[in-house]
Amino acid sequence: MRFQSYGDLRWIKVLGAACGSFSPMSPEFQATPTEETPTEETVREALRSVDDPEAGMNIVELGLVYGIDVEADRVRVRMTMTSAACPMGDYLTEAARDAVLRAYPQLGLVDVELVWEPMWTPEMMSEEARNFFGWQ
Repeated sequence: MRFQSYGDLRWIKVLGAACGSFSPMSPEFQATPTEETPTEETVREALRSVDDPEAGMNIVELGLVYGIDVEADRVRVRMTMTSAACPMGDYLTEAARDAVLRAYPQLGLVDVELVWEPMWTPEMMSEEARNFFGWQ
């Protein structure tokens, strides 16, 4: 059992499971509002501020973000959950939308679409995430 705390994120890791109270925003990735035009890379960076409370890691490192399209004053994010049974779908899509709007308040539209294809697998996680969970 490991106890970890990241700002307002407090959780216990027991055999790969996480539970406890949480804050969806990782303090190390808090986005600063900007008037610059967003790019795929900067939107992805803003999405790093969104933690999956069940995993205790951000949605980008978990491989949940499948695509980002940026057009003038619109951003579209395609993301998934680790399972169709995941109860966090609405919460995470709202948190992703909020993170992008926090970084780019001038945007006219931020559309976050929950998709199921391709099906998420642990291979979609970053190396850092796989190491964190002990999945080499």
